[in-house]
Formats: sequence, structure tokens, C-alpha cells
Amino acid sequence: MAQRARPPMTPSSPGVSERMARVRRRDTAPELELRSELHRRGFRYRVDRRPLAGVPSRADLVFGPAKVAVYVDGCFWHSCPEHGTMPRSNEEFWQAKLGRNRERDAAVNAALAAAGWTVVRIWEHEEIDAAADRVEAAVRASRGRRA
Repeated sequence: MAQRARPPMTPSSPGVSERMARVRRRDTAPELELRSELHRRGFRYRVDRRPLAGVPSRADLVFGPAKVAVYVDGCFWHSCPEHGTMPRSNEEFWQAKLGRNRERDAAVNAALAAAGWTVVRIWEHEEIDAAADRVEAAVRASRGRRA
């Protein structure tokens, strides 16, 4: 059986690697805006936390008692259907990398849902008020189920 060629495991250049290393994992501008709006509305949450032991993922916001995990996803890194792009250089690497990100997101969503959590995924380009409305609705609905 012929073995499939593996995509290169590095970006196209040391400069790209350096830029990738500087990408923030937390406290991005959209995340800070969302946190600020939710705090203004009276919500309290944990930041950059693992919602569930055994699930290798850190949510941007965790509403523990309500069992709501919020992820603010970047359009490039999570392949936004509206704004996601594919680099032309080293395309095979990026297709594999971004594909793994999508697969991981789906696996995390499924694992949390199976454990009774609600997952809210916000795209970085979403209007903050609309995103905060979705989070608020999820938290209130979850609290209503627990009451």
C-alpha cells in the first residue's frame, strides 16, 4: 500500500513562524470587547479556563455554574465561511493546519455537549452587542434549566 505524502510541518518561512508565535491566545481585541459588554450587563465569568477536565481546550469565557463555554474564534484560524482565507504559499501545510483546527473545534463542541455544556462560538467579526446577546441568552437558558 502506497503511503500518502505528509504535508510539510512548518510554515513557509521563518518570518511566518515568528508571526504565528506572536499571535495572542487570549485577551484579543474582540474577546476584550465581549468581556467588557458582558461585565457591563452584570455577568461574571472565568477567563481562559478549561471548562471540563479531560477536554483539551481552554474556553475564552466560562460560566461554570451555568455550564456555558464561550469561544471567540478568529476568522483565519477557524476558517470563517465569510472571511476565512487560504494562504497561497505553502498551501498544503495551511490546508492541513486549518483542517485540524476545524476538527478540534468540532470534537470540543461534541465533548462539551455530551457532558451537558452549552458551547457558544463567536466569530471575531461579529457585532459585540449581538454576540453578547447570544451569550446572555445561553447563560439565562442554562440557569433556567438548573433552577
